[in-house]
Amino acid sequence: MEKAYLEGHAEGRIENRAAFTLRVLEKRGIDVPDDIRERVTSCTDLDTLTLWFDRSLTASTAEDLFVESPEAPQPQSGTDQA
Repeated sequence: MEKAYLEGHAEGRIENRAAFTLRVLEKRGIDVPDDIRERVTSCTDLDTLTLWFDRSLTASTAEDLFVESPEAPQPQSGTDQA
């Protein structure tokens, strides 16, 4: 019984995170195409949804949810030029 409760609780958190992500985009006036809405609502990984939610706060387009940020450039050793 406890396992069923925990699974239901996790599902609720996933559904809420997806809904909040889409709501943030919509409230910010960002168009959310059906394919992106489907991708967000069908995701079952809470960590991924959390990342997408965080990105929704600053995204310019709905597609920005899925853009991987480039890694910070690594300093090159031995190439100091004065």
